[in-house]
Amino acid sequence: MSDLAEIISRNEDQIRAEWTRDMSRTVQRADLISKTELEEQSRTLLAAIVAGAKGSEVADVSSASWKRTREVLQEISASRARQGFSPREVATFVLSLKQPLFTAIRKDLGKSQEKVFEAVWSATEMLDSLALFTTEVYTVTREELISRQQQELLELSTPVVKLWDGILALPIIGTLDSARTQVVMENLLQTVLATNSKYAIIDITGVPTVDTLVAQHLLKTITAARLMGAECIISGVRPQIAQTIVHLGINLEDVITKAKLSDAFALALDKSGRMVTRKSGAAGSATNPMLPGPMNKQEG
Repeated sequence: MSDLAEIISRNEDQIRAEWTRDMSRTVQRADLISKTELEEQSRTLLAAIVAGAKGSEVADVSSASWKRTREVLQEISASRARQGFSPREVATFVLSLKQPLFTAIRKDLGKSQEKVFEAVWSATEMLDSLALFTTEVYTVTREELISRQQQELLELSTPVVKLWDGILALPIIGTLDSARTQVVMENLLQTVLATNSKYAIIDITGVPTVDTLVAQHLLKTITAARLMGAECIISGVRPQIAQTIVHLGINLEDVITKAKLSDAFALALDKSGRMVTRKSGAAGSATNPMLPGPMNKQEG
């Protein structure tokens, strides 16, 4: 490894030039990284490899002497994962160093085939290990990004809307699972506390199916809201969902359900001592206080 470090040091400019040239044909990705940044990363990594090779007798990149090399690769791999590079492109960044490095080895040790073989083998072990480390860092970073994006999507897909003073609506679209239920519950409880609302309408019009698990998640959310002093009304109960609930024997006796969001909203207004009427003299005025149209809020 010490011989390899000396070979890289003596031929650093040539190795870097050939390495950068090869990458420009394969993994430079000018749309994601500039040539200046690529050259700087190549220079930094080569220097770190030289330092690691000087302090190590074998190509064990997990040893302490390779700490700086691992740190440089970790930073490069993580940044490329965030920039949108593919795993192949990230690994090829390291593996593409083989050709210029092997050329330098043959140039310096060409008189001894045995030394050439030993140096090439050491370089191969080292670069393969570094490429594997790069892929591992890339995978971890991508998983973290995906997890954070999923959390952000969950939060965006469960908005709590204030319909009226003291009345909230929580429209749910898609399937409820344990993770999403937790986000739904937290958002609802935080909004109930912030607005001091007494009624919350959970609209499941956008939920494709309701099975036992989904019903359990809904009941957990309703129970938690009740502990905060808010009464929940489930709206959007379609015929198919009603039949499924009955067939599964799910107990919703203590829960108020409505077929439409408008019906649930009317009930919440009534329970809070309010009603909606048409303006006096408005066209189509009728005696039904819950007809749609321009609204006045009348306190009971």
